[in-house]
Amino acid sequence: MPVGVRQLSVLGEFKPFGLIAEALDGKPSDTSTDDYDYFLFDPEIARQREDSSDNDASASALSDRRDHELFIRGNRIIWSIGARVFKRFTLPSSVIKACWCRMGDNPEALLCVLQLDSLTIYNTSGEVVSIPLPGSITSIWSLPFGLLLQQGAEGNLLKHGPFPYSSPSLGSRDIIRNRRETGHSPHNNYSFLSAYDQLLKGESSSMSSHLILKDLLEEPQSIYIEERGKLNIMRDFDERTIWTSDLIPLMASYNKVKMQHSVWVAEVINSSLEVENSSLSATVPTGVLPKRFSFHRIWQGKGAHTAASKVFLATDDDSAPIICFLFLEQKKLLSLRLQTVEINNEILYDVKPDMSWSIPAIAAAPVIVTRPSVKVGLLPYTDIIVLAPESILILYSGKQCLCRYLLPSCLGIGNPSCNLGFSKATSISHDLKIVGLADAVEARINVKVNNRMIFRCALHRSPSSSLANDSITAMAEGLSPSFYNHFLVLLWGDSESSRLSEANPTVDSEWSSFCDAIMQMCKKSSVVSQETAESSWEFLLNSKFHKNYCKINNMIGLSSGVALDRTGLDSMRSNIDGTKSSEKSFHFDLLMESLDSLHAVYESLKMDNLRRRDLELLAILLCNIAKFLGEECYLDHYVRDFPALCKTVKMGINCLSSKAPFNLFRWLENCLQHGCTSDKTNNLPLVVCKDGSSVVSWARKIVSFYSLLCDAKIIGNKLSSGVSCNIASGSSSSNEELTVLAMVGEKFGLKELDSLPSGVSLPLRHALDKCRESPPADWPAAAYVLIGREDLALSCLARSCKFKELETQTNMNLVSMSTPYMLHLHPVTIPSTISDTVGLESTKFEDTDSIDGSMADGMENIFSSCTQLRYGRDLRLNEVRRLLCSARPVAIQTSANPSASDQDLQQAQLWQLAQRTTALPLGRGAFTLATIYTLLTEAFTVPKLVLAGRLPAQQNATVNLDPSIRNIQELKSWPEFHNAVAAGLRLAPLQGKVSRTWIIYNRPEEPNAVHAGLLLALGLHGFLRVLTITDTYQYFSQEHEATTVGLMLGLAVSYRGTMQPSISKCLYVHIPYRHPSSFPELELPTLLQTAALMSVGLLFEGSAHPQTMQTLLGEIGRRSGGDNVLEREGYAVSAGFSLGLVALGRGEEALGFMDTLVDRLFHYIGGKEIRNERSLLLAASVDEHNRVTGQMMDGTAVNVDVTAPGAMIALALMFLKSESEVIVSRLTIPQTHFDLQYVRPDFIMLRVIARNLIMWGRIHPSKDWIQSQIPEIIKSGVKGLRDDTMDIDEMDAETIVQAYVNIVAGACISLGLRFAGTKDANAQELLYEYAAYFLNEIKPVSTTNRSTFPKGLSQYVDRGTLEICLHLIVLSLSVVMAGSGHLQTFRLLRFLRNRSSVDGHANYGIQMAVSVAIGFLFLGGGTRTFSTSNSSIAALLITLYPRLPTGPNDNRCHLQAFRHLYVLATEARWLQTVDVDTGLPVYAPLEVTIKETEHYSETSFCEITPCILPERSILKTVRVCGPRYWPQVIELVPENKPWWSFGDRNDPFHSGILHVKRKVGACSYVDDPIGCQSLLSRAMHKVFGLTSLRAGYTGNNSNNGSAAVTVDQLVSTFSSDPSLIAFAQLCCDLSWNSRSDIDFQEFCLQVLFECISKDRPALLQVYLSLYTTIGSLAQQVSNSNLLVGDSLSVSSLKLALSYNEAVMTGRLTTSRGSIVQSVFLGSLRKQVEELLSSAEQLKTDLCNYLNSGSWPNDGSFGVKSSTILSWYLQWFGVPAAPTVKTMVDKIKPMNTSLSPVPLLCLLLPGTHINAVEEINRFLLST
Repeated sequence: MPVGVRQLSVLGEFKPFGLIAEALDGKPSDTSTDDYDYFLFDPEIARQREDSSDNDASASALSDRRDHELFIRGNRIIWSIGARVFKRFTLPSSVIKACWCRMGDNPEALLCVLQLDSLTIYNTSGEVVSIPLPGSITSIWSLPFGLLLQQGAEGNLLKHGPFPYSSPSLGSRDIIRNRRETGHSPHNNYSFLSAYDQLLKGESSSMSSHLILKDLLEEPQSIYIEERGKLNIMRDFDERTIWTSDLIPLMASYNKVKMQHSVWVAEVINSSLEVENSSLSATVPTGVLPKRFSFHRIWQGKGAHTAASKVFLATDDDSAPIICFLFLEQKKLLSLRLQTVEINNEILYDVKPDMSWSIPAIAAAPVIVTRPSVKVGLLPYTDIIVLAPESILILYSGKQCLCRYLLPSCLGIGNPSCNLGFSKATSISHDLKIVGLADAVEARINVKVNNRMIFRCALHRSPSSSLANDSITAMAEGLSPSFYNHFLVLLWGDSESSRLSEANPTVDSEWSSFCDAIMQMCKKSSVVSQETAESSWEFLLNSKFHKNYCKINNMIGLSSGVALDRTGLDSMRSNIDGTKSSEKSFHFDLLMESLDSLHAVYESLKMDNLRRRDLELLAILLCNIAKFLGEECYLDHYVRDFPALCKTVKMGINCLSSKAPFNLFRWLENCLQHGCTSDKTNNLPLVVCKDGSSVVSWARKIVSFYSLLCDAKIIGNKLSSGVSCNIASGSSSSNEELTVLAMVGEKFGLKELDSLPSGVSLPLRHALDKCRESPPADWPAAAYVLIGREDLALSCLARSCKFKELETQTNMNLVSMSTPYMLHLHPVTIPSTISDTVGLESTKFEDTDSIDGSMADGMENIFSSCTQLRYGRDLRLNEVRRLLCSARPVAIQTSANPSASDQDLQQAQLWQLAQRTTALPLGRGAFTLATIYTLLTEAFTVPKLVLAGRLPAQQNATVNLDPSIRNIQELKSWPEFHNAVAAGLRLAPLQGKVSRTWIIYNRPEEPNAVHAGLLLALGLHGFLRVLTITDTYQYFSQEHEATTVGLMLGLAVSYRGTMQPSISKCLYVHIPYRHPSSFPELELPTLLQTAALMSVGLLFEGSAHPQTMQTLLGEIGRRSGGDNVLEREGYAVSAGFSLGLVALGRGEEALGFMDTLVDRLFHYIGGKEIRNERSLLLAASVDEHNRVTGQMMDGTAVNVDVTAPGAMIALALMFLKSESEVIVSRLTIPQTHFDLQYVRPDFIMLRVIARNLIMWGRIHPSKDWIQSQIPEIIKSGVKGLRDDTMDIDEMDAETIVQAYVNIVAGACISLGLRFAGTKDANAQELLYEYAAYFLNEIKPVSTTNRSTFPKGLSQYVDRGTLEICLHLIVLSLSVVMAGSGHLQTFRLLRFLRNRSSVDGHANYGIQMAVSVAIGFLFLGGGTRTFSTSNSSIAALLITLYPRLPTGPNDNRCHLQAFRHLYVLATEARWLQTVDVDTGLPVYAPLEVTIKETEHYSETSFCEITPCILPERSILKTVRVCGPRYWPQVIELVPENKPWWSFGDRNDPFHSGILHVKRKVGACSYVDDPIGCQSLLSRAMHKVFGLTSLRAGYTGNNSNNGSAAVTVDQLVSTFSSDPSLIAFAQLCCDLSWNSRSDIDFQEFCLQVLFECISKDRPALLQVYLSLYTTIGSLAQQVSNSNLLVGDSLSVSSLKLALSYNEAVMTGRLTTSRGSIVQSVFLGSLRKQVEELLSSAEQLKTDLCNYLNSGSWPNDGSFGVKSSTILSWYLQWFGVPAAPTVKTMVDKIKPMNTSLSPVPLLCLLLPGTHINAVEEINRFLLST
C-alpha cells in the first residue's frame, strides 16, 4: 500500500535567535564567527513540576507554545523565547556544556553549566550556585534524580575533548561546523569545546569514571556498577556516556576500545547486594548513609566503529517506550523496545534480545505528531521522523510507516513563506534536497537543504477540530493496538482523506476526512462480506488491505513465515471461506470497537452544553456505523436524541444484536434513585473506566462525582463504580464534602459546572450548597472558592504563603480559581472614606483650641478606616489628639488689656503649662504606637516640642518663656528625648525590620537627644539587632548621656533574654563597681550606671544566671561614695528591678544560693529578723573588697531608705505568681503602732504590691478584697477619725491615714497589673470608684456620696500624697482598660488634665501620669493592649513604679527612660473583619469563648469587630455569628504564650484581619445598622410592583417606571455579582409587551427574589433553563414548525426530577431543603405529562414504533411527530423497540387471565407505568 504524501508547513527560514540578539546588543564577537552553539527545547523542561497542566483534552492547547532557545558563545549564554530574550547569563570562564536537570524532590528545573573547573547551576528564578569540581569532568548529563558527571581518564591530556556525537577524527573546530552543517544535533543536550581540559588529578584507584550530584548541598558521589550480584565502583573510563534520559533512569554509552554500545539502568542500591569497601556500612546504620546509585547493563551491541551520532526515546505503536540509535556509517536507525515491569511501585526496565529492528536512515528525530496530548507513564507519546538515504522524509509511529513529507514546491523559487496549493502531480524542484534534520521540539523541526539553508517546519499534527481530535484520541485509547494501527494507516494513508494533509485544513474538512476514514473501513468490510467471483478475490489479494493484514499479523506476533502469501492461497481454495470470515470478523470487530469508543465520546459530549454542534455531527457518523453494523439499539439511541435523523435512517425491528448502548443520563438517574450499586453501574464503557484516559475525562469526572455523592467506596485510586478520581487533600465527614474535594482534585470549577446541563449540575450544586455553611478547616483554598466561601479561601491562602506576598497573590489566585465569577465584582457599600471625611471634617471646627491641619503633631496617621469603624462618628480620637498635642502654642487666658503685672502672671502660667507640655510625649508614644507603616527611604521626622503660649484675647499672639528667668534648655533636654521616642514608636515597618543603613543615615553629626530617643524606640520594637559592634562602639565613644542610655536600653531589649556576650560586655563597661582592679578609673554619671543595670536585667531576663544575680544583689546594697548620694535610690531600684528580671518568676527553683539571696534581700528591706548575720557579713565584704576607697563600713547596717524599694521589687518579680506563703509571711504589712512608725508609708505601698504579685491568684476585683489588705489597726484607726470619743493623737492619726492611703493605692496598682488589658468590668468599676473617692477627698466635687469610704482624709495627709495616690489609681484603671478607649475613663482623665493646670498643682510627675494614662487608654490608636505574662507584668511595673518625678529632669528615684518599657507588655490582639468581596473593613458580630478560670466558668460573650480579643491563655474559640455574614469558627488551644507576631504564618487571625463574606440579600452594618433594609424585610411585591406589571402595560407606563428602577437598584444593593445586576436590568426592561412576556417577567422577578434571598445566585441559570425547556416543549406541541431539534433537554429535566426525588426520600441529605423549589419541579413534571397526553398524533406514532420500530416520516411534519415521540420515549423510559419486542414475545406464550402489566414492570424496570400500560395496550391486548 503506497504511503500517504503530506506537505511540510514551512514556518520560515531558521537562524538562531542568539545571533540576532548579539547583533542587537552590538557586542563584537571576540572569538571567530564559527564557535557558537545553541539548542532548542520545550518550555515544559524548564517549568516547575507543580505547574504542569491537567492531563485533559485542554492540554493540547498548551502544546502550541513557542520554542525556547539556549545560545552559547564563549562564556555567555542567552536564553530566548520566540523572538524575545528572556535571560542572559555571563560566566567567569568558557562554557563546555550546558543542560537542564532536576535534582531530588526540588520541583524547579536547574540550568547546569559545565566549565573547566567548576559547575554553575542557575534556577529559573535566577539564584546561582557554583560548585568546584573534583578531578576533570569532561561532560554532564541529566538523570531524573540528579546530574551525571563524566570523568576523564587520569593523566590523559585530551587533545580533542569529548566527542559524544561526532567522530573523533574531526578537529575541535570541525565539531561545531559539523554540528551546524550536517546537523546531528542532540536532543536537549549539546556539547561545546572551548579549551583543553586540565590534567586529571587524584588516584585512579579511588576514582569513579561517573559521579552523580543529586543535591546542591552534597558532594558528587561515585556510581557503582552491578556485575554478577556484586557492586563495584564504576571505573571504566572508556565507557563514554553518549545519552541519558531526564524522565526515566536510562543511560547509553559507547566503549571505543570494545567497539560496543551499552544501555544502562540507574538504580538506587539495594542493601542486600555486597558493596566493595563495605567497612563503612558495617559501622554506620543504613538510615544515615546517603542514597547510593548503581548502573545495571540491560543491553550491549557490538561492531560499531564510531559512537551512534544520536540517541533518543520514542514510543512504539502499542505505547511501549523504544530507544533509537542512529548509526551514520551504516545509515540505519536501530530501535530497541524496552520492557517495563512494575514491582512494589518500582518500575524495572529491560531489553529483550529479539525486540529490535532497523530502519534505513541518515537522520532522525523524535517528534510528537499523532497523539499530542497522550502520555505513556512519564513519557509523551513520541513518533519518529526519519530522513531515508534517498532524501525522503518519512514519519513512523514505532515500526509503522505512516506517511512521507515533502517540502512545498514553491520553496525552490526562494520564497519560503508561501504556502501555495500543493498537488501531487508537481514534483518538487530538484535543486532542493533535504540533507539533514535538527532541533526537533514537539512537532516542529529544522530541515536542512542542500543549498545550506535551514527551514523551520511544522509537521501537520492533530486536527484543529476538537471533535476530530477527540475522536482520534478516543480510538487510540479504546481500540486494541492492532486495530488502531490499521486505523492509523487509513487515516494517514494516501486516500480520499488527503484533505487532512492540506497545508491549511479547515475544521469541517478535518472532520469530514475523519468520517471518510471510518466509512472506508465500512466499505472494506462490506466488500469482504459480498459473495465475489475469483477475479474479485484476486483483486482483494492485490489490495492494500491484504498487504496490511500481513503486516498486522506480523505485529501481533506471528512471524512473517506464518503470514499467508498469495501463491500459497491460490493452491488452497478450500480455505477461502474461512479466510473470508476471519477478515470480515476483523473488520467487524474493528468497527464494533470504534463504535464503542466513539459512543463514549458521544455520551461525554452530551454533558457539555457548549458542544451541541459537535454532538450532532458525531451522531450522524455513529448512525452510519450502527446502521452498517446492524446495531438497531444504538441506532434507536441516536435517533431518540436527534429525531431529525429518522429521515435519513431507515429503522427496522429485526435486530442483529441485542447489545444496549450505554446511556449516561440513565446511569446518573439510576445512581440518584438506587445509589451507586454495582449491578446498575457495571455497564460503564471501558474507555471511561480506563486510567489516564483524557478524551472522556469530562464524563469520567461527572460519573465519579455522582458515585461519591451516592455512597461509592474508594478502593485504591478507583471508586467502587469503576472510575478513577483525584481527590484533593482535606478531611470530609459526608459524601457531599468528599464530592467537593473530588471536584477540586479534578480541577472542576464553577465555569465547568455552568457548562453542564442544568439537571446534571443540580446534585453537584446541592453538594456545594450543603458544605457552604460550615466546611472543614483543613480544605485547600480552591475548595472554599468552589462553595462560595472566598473569606475562608483568603484565610487559607494567608496561611500557606508568606504574608508580604499575600497581597499580590491572593487576588490573582482567587480570580483564576473562580473565573469568570470574580473578574468584575463591583463593591456594593458606602466606602469608608465617607465616614473618614466626616470624622476629619470635625477636626476643622473653627474653635480657638483647634488643631492647625498644616502642623505635624505626630498623630496625623492615627485616622484610618478601621479606627473610624471602631469609634463610629464620635470625636474621641480628635479629642485625644488635641489633649496630647505638644507641637503648638497653648492658649493662655488673660485680660483683654494687659498690664505689667500680667506679664509676670503669663510667665508663671506658661511655666505651669510647660510642666504639662513636656509630659505629653510619653502619652503620645503610647497613643501612636506602631501606627505608621513607613517606607524606610525617608528621613526620620520628629514633631516640634513647643513651650510657647498664645493669647486668644489678643489675636492669638505668641508668648515665649523668658530664658532669663529659667533655663529652658535644661527643661527641654529629657522631654526632647521622650518626644523622639514617641515619634520612633510610631514606626511599624512593613518588612518587620529596619535596615542598618537607615539608622546610620539618620545619625546626626553632633549627638543629640532626638537620635537617642529614636535608638530607644527602635530597640523597644526589637530592631536594633541590625547594628554591628563597631556601630555600638561609635555611639558610646560620643560620650553623650542620652544616646548612651537609649542605646544600652535599646540593645538590651532587642536582645532580651538572649544573654548575648558581646552586648553584656558593652553594658558591664558602664558599671564601674564590676571592673577588675587593674581597670582604669572611669568617671561615669550614676544615670548611665542605673541604665546599664536595668539593661543587664533585660538582657539576662528569665535566665536565673547565678553570677549576674550575685552581682546585682551587691549593687542594691552598694554603699554610696562621692557626691552622687541623691541618685543612689534610683540606682538601687534599678538593681532591684534588674535582679527581679534575671530571676523572673523563678524564685521557687532551688538554685542553691537562693536562700542566702532572699535573706540578704530581706536584710535590705529592713526585716527585723536576720537569720544568719555571719554569712551576710561575708557576702557584703566579698562584694565590697573591690572598691574600698571613699567608703566606710559600720557592721551590718544598711541604709534601708535606699535599699528597701529595690529589694522589695526584686522579691516581687522573683516570686511573681509563685503563691509562696513563706516569702509573703516575711513581707509583712505593719500591724502595730510601732511598726507603722518604723516603715515609711510609701514603702508600705510597695510591700502591698509585692505581696499581691506573689499571691497572684488571690487578687480579686472586689471591695472586700481591698479591705482585706488593710490591717485591723489601720481600719479601726481610720474609722475612728471622725469619732471624737477616740483618743488618738495627731501624730498617730497622720501615720494611720498615710498608711491607709498607700495600702489602698498599692492594692489598686495590684488590681491594675492583675487585670492588665482585660477590660474586666468589675476591676474597672472598683478602680473608678476609688479614683472618684480620692478625687472627692482632695476637693469635694459631688455632695451625694453613697459610698462607705472614710471621709476627711485631707485633714491628716498632705495633698501631694493624695494626688500621687489618685493618679496611680487612675493609671492602673487605664492599664485595665488599655486600648479600649473607654468613655467614662476618658472623661475622668480629661477632667484631671484640665483640673491640674487650673488648680496650680501641675506637678510634672502628675501630668506625666495623666498623659501616660490617656496614651494607655488609646494604646496604638485602640489597636493594642497589655498582656499579663510574666515579662509583661515586670515591664508594666517598671513603667508604673509609684515614685513619680518632680520635674522634667528628675531621674533621682527612677530613670525616666524606663517609663517607656511598657512597650514590651503590649500585644496587638486587635481583630478587624474585612468584607472579602469589597475589600473594606466592616462591622461583624463575633462570639468569643474563653476557658474557665478561678474567677468564672467557661464563658461566651459577643463582641462587634473591630475589637480587641482576650489573651491567648484563655481564648478558646472565635465565631463569626449573626444573620448577615457566613459563619466561620476559629478553634484555638489556650496556651500560655505571647500573641502571634506580625506576619506569623501560624497566626489564625492573619495579623488582625479576618475575611468575612456577606450573605447575598443582607446589607452591611455600616449601611443598615438596624436591619430595616434587608431583602426579606421589604415587602417585595410592593417594591417590584408585580401587581402593576399587567396594568402598566395596558395603560401608560408611568406608574411602572419607579418599580422598574427599583429592581436593579435593589439587587445592586445586595449583590455585587454583575450577572445578577444585568439580569435584574433585563427583567425590568419596559420593551416587553406581549402577554406571555409579562408571565415570563413575573417568573424572572420571583426567581430573582428566590435566588438572592437564599443566596444561591448560580441557580438563576438552572431555573431559567428548566422554565424555557418547558416553554419550548409547549410551543413545539402547539406549533407546526420544528423548534427543538433534540430531546436532550428532556433527559436533563428528568434528571432534575430524580434529584428532587432523592432529596424528598432522604437519599441526599440536606439542612435547608432542596436547592430548587420542589413545588416548581413538581409543576414541571405535571406540565410535561399534560403536554404529552395532549399531542394528537402521538398515540398512532407510538403504536407504529412499538410494532415495527419505525419512526414517523412524512415530511417536515414527520420530524415534528418524531420529536414528540422521542420526548415520550425519553420521558417514560421506554427501551428500544427490539428490546420491547423481545420482552413481549417472552410474555405472549403465558396465556394467563391476569394482567401482564406487573410482569412487564418487572421485565422493563426503568420504564414508567404509563408507558407500560401503553405497551400492554398496543402489543398484548390486541
